[in-house]
Amino acid sequence: MEKKYDVTALGELLIDFAVNGESEQGNQLFEACPGGAPCNVLAMLNKLGRKTAFIGKVGDDQFGKLLKDTITNTGIEAKGLVMDKDIHTTLAFVHTFPDGDREFSFYRKPGADMMLKEEEVDYDLIRQSKVFHFGTLSMTDEPVKTATKRALSVAKEAGCMITFDPNLRPPLWKTLDEAKEQMEYGFENCDVLKISDNEIQFVSGEEDYDKGIKYLQEKYQIPLIFLTMGKEGSRAYYKNLRVEQPGFTVKAIETTGAGDTFCGCSINGVLKYGLDNLDEEKLKEILTYANAGAALITMKKRCNPLDAGTAKYQGTDRGMKKNYGSTQNAGCMGSKDK
Repeated sequence: MEKKYDVTALGELLIDFAVNGESEQGNQLFEACPGGAPCNVLAMLNKLGRKTAFIGKVGDDQFGKLLKDTITNTGIEAKGLVMDKDIHTTLAFVHTFPDGDREFSFYRKPGADMMLKEEEVDYDLIRQSKVFHFGTLSMTDEPVKTATKRALSVAKEAGCMITFDPNLRPPLWKTLDEAKEQMEYGFENCDVLKISDNEIQFVSGEEDYDKGIKYLQEKYQIPLIFLTMGKEGSRAYYKNLRVEQPGFTVKAIETTGAGDTFCGCSINGVLKYGLDNLDEEKLKEILTYANAGAALITMKKRCNPLDAGTAKYQGTDRGMKKNYGSTQNAGCMGSKDK
């Protein structure tokens, strides 16, 4: 089947409520912002000129309609998005700390994203894609867990490159053991892994990142692993190579979407060069570019890739050069990527 899309992702699409000032009465005002890691990744890829598609489920309510309009206006193919007439769109409340880091409270018992059924998945979108991307949040509950694993099977049969970002969110799991089990399922099936510093420590039990990555490489033979380390920068592990690009200090206002931006930029780099043709120079370029995109995201409030407000940056060389002079001087995660 013809590969019409560069990347198709399956997963959660939700509303992030973030504090945005106070009312005249002194009450906190919350802004409804489109969110969800897979679509943030796709939005970044779209800004980089890639053709993308999304598979997931939202409620047939005002928030679900907002999300459908948002991804459509972003340029993401939305025909794989299902509207649920019975279950409402998943909501998350975001608390941002002074250093820009944040924590989440989810309203998802149930939420529409976890109700995607196996028979509702548009498998042709997957077959028509070069890359299939997923995370663990579509494996916390049934029926979406079964739908995700069936979609992954179809992707492998179709010869798609499989990219995986665990995106660990402990509050959404019944137990952390179950979270670890599904992370391991992703490791077993992916070609490219993007993982954060806290996630590698969680899954491997190793404080030293290199030892944690070695554990994954030896157990799962993952061809390419990207590790994000907050303000310290990022690393790529490929065959016998270990490539690191240091972070640059920026004034981080908020880190929402930084990891997803890094993920989108890194997938774009792999699409550019191919998984079998990487070397140290190419990996340094990919890391620098991904770090730069993530850094830009942290410098603006509520500026994740899915928000229209990020359009001015575009994730492109021109946007990065405008802010840093050169993409070669742009790269960092403003604070912890979680």
